[in-house]
Amino acid sequence: MKLGSFILLVFLSAVNTLPAQTLPSTPKRPVTDTYFGKQVVDNYRWLENMNSDEVKNWFKAQGAYTNAMLNRIPGRDKLIQTFVDYDKLLTVRYGEIKKRGNTYFYRKTLPSENVGKLYIREGKTGTEKLLFDPLGSEKSKKYAMSTFTPSPDGRTMAIGLQEGGAELSTIRTMDVATRTFRPESITAVFGGGIDWLPDNSGFLYLPNNSLDVKDPQGNLNTKARLHKLGTNPDADPELWSRAKNPDMGIRPDHYPVMFFSDDYTQVYGVLSSVDNRVDGWLTNPADLGKPTITWKRLAASTDSVTGFVKLGNKLYLKSIKNAPNGQILVTDATDPNPATAAVLLPESNQNITRMVSTKDFLFVTLSDGINEKIRQYDSRSGQWADVPIPGTGTVGIEPYDSPRSNEALAYTTSWNNPGTAYEYNPDNRQLAVSTFDVKPNYPGVADLVVEELEIPGHDGVMVPLSVVYKKGLKRDGSAVCFMTGYGAYGISATPYFSRRNLALLNQGVILAETHPRGGSEKGQKWYRAGFQTTKPNTWKDFISSGEYLIKNGYTSAQHLIGEGTSAGGILIGRAITERPDLFAAAISNVSCSNALRMEESPNGPVNAPEFGTVKDSLQCMALYEMDAFNHVREGTKYPAVMCVGGMNDPRVIVWQPGKFAAALQNATTSGKPVVMQVNYDNGHFTEDKAVTFRNFANMYAFALWQAGHPAYQPVKALVTK
Repeated sequence: MKLGSFILLVFLSAVNTLPAQTLPSTPKRPVTDTYFGKQVVDNYRWLENMNSDEVKNWFKAQGAYTNAMLNRIPGRDKLIQTFVDYDKLLTVRYGEIKKRGNTYFYRKTLPSENVGKLYIREGKTGTEKLLFDPLGSEKSKKYAMSTFTPSPDGRTMAIGLQEGGAELSTIRTMDVATRTFRPESITAVFGGGIDWLPDNSGFLYLPNNSLDVKDPQGNLNTKARLHKLGTNPDADPELWSRAKNPDMGIRPDHYPVMFFSDDYTQVYGVLSSVDNRVDGWLTNPADLGKPTITWKRLAASTDSVTGFVKLGNKLYLKSIKNAPNGQILVTDATDPNPATAAVLLPESNQNITRMVSTKDFLFVTLSDGINEKIRQYDSRSGQWADVPIPGTGTVGIEPYDSPRSNEALAYTTSWNNPGTAYEYNPDNRQLAVSTFDVKPNYPGVADLVVEELEIPGHDGVMVPLSVVYKKGLKRDGSAVCFMTGYGAYGISATPYFSRRNLALLNQGVILAETHPRGGSEKGQKWYRAGFQTTKPNTWKDFISSGEYLIKNGYTSAQHLIGEGTSAGGILIGRAITERPDLFAAAISNVSCSNALRMEESPNGPVNAPEFGTVKDSLQCMALYEMDAFNHVREGTKYPAVMCVGGMNDPRVIVWQPGKFAAALQNATTSGKPVVMQVNYDNGHFTEDKAVTFRNFANMYAFALWQAGHPAYQPVKALVTK
């Protein structure tokens, strides 16, 4: 072989395996803090200064390096195309269907569209009309609707607009008949949530203090306000806040949310936080126009009420007091008292997860930890009955217009079932496939196998584990397994169908959904067993799940991928710092990775009730224990890791995963890559399909490459002598 040909082949091989850029260096600039006598050295505190040009350039360089690497992974672009192809198989996607009178308002997204548009129709089968396209004529801007809420009479629409994947919205109001916007706009409303006044003249809302997701005061000491249509939002009166109501125990991190009962006879004020126990009051709607609102206690957090619904003159409470799986109580709506409320549905071995209502019916969702069922209560007759939704997995009821009708949409889905939407009549308990149901024909679904397992945790406690794979799996350890988990806020990992998951499953990848302590799969006790000082159970359950999959031949350590998102960043971060040998690759996505410093981020104080505060000695040490960044050790052979952060993320500031990436890059001796993916057109997530497809394809392709999946291995040139 000629020398020139040999050099060319070597060069081509290098192009396929290495990025053009070099890994950006990250200097250590140690800062030492002392927490209750414990000294902690932070070498990368300087990365927290998001206003620094040096820091901005560091993130840009990290992103460029990562993109160069990703662009050379075979299979990545094909995976994006698979997402697109599967998306096309769902000819139309409907969402958030709301009814006013006989008019239906809904979000509709076609395969050719990256974000949904707002449509209306008279009756379920009426002529469809486009009401609003969030892109409009400004195709260069990436707008999306965070939410839309029609007024009670359906004549005015409030629409939340987001740009660049941000979650803070700008509220605009539209005249439905003319499809024209009013001149005023309200900025920095989280999610775009509002609640209309019964006379359609305005709405209640809760804005943040700033659109800047990096503003440390952005979501502290927020104030519930009232907007009247046609007035200047700058003059909107403050109804409820820490400043206005200093005697009500409102903390700076509380969100004082106000909303009406479904029948508009009461107004509720709830101090929203990550603690799901209701801390709330009620008042008469007539008080909204008075200088001072007279509040009556509904429930204190010590009452352990986690939800409530008003039907007629009764208030129905979902309570976990002395009932960790939940019970339904009933009390007088005008003078509620959780302590004397009667038990309507006692606690059982199934966990009560949700409660909603229509005009006359209460619907209660119960879960065995994985599969759900719904029971309905007729407030007129006092009778309970089962809702006959077929199948297993996740089920739900969504009322169309709860104060005025019993009409509801029911649905079901599971790991291997794209699901069905039904029209449900609770009076006769009849189901009919909905006009809004669309049947896709995805490839490979019929070949999917689901195993619902319980595996022994580190302390002998049995931990649920869901495993999905294609028929014909050889349990010889050769399969790549994508194992994910969350385990926080009492959120359960209920079965769901995902086209992204299907794209992996159809390539022979095993999907494992863990159900660690910190979720609510087994009720309140399961949640509290992965909370603050007991948080280690969360990542240890994840580790135990990986060990089980390896021991039983589903996969092996060189083929196991671990993933955690958001609060799941604690799970994946501590799993790989405690057991780096267990994983081939890890994805730390928009992750809480530096728990000890979370309170120094804009969204940190509001999350202290879930994870703990550095102001308390026990909670502070628990935060240190769950801090992945502070458990990175020099000279350790870490798996390949991709950290992901969004520059528009209001929930987890980008320096959280950024610092973790920096520490791992300087510490690992495995020779495996550690990269930082930086998304400038995304927040914590985004509706934009093109951005979402790219983001997930990047994460999956990186991990599949490192876990040895043959479709993602760089081509190596053969050299003959």
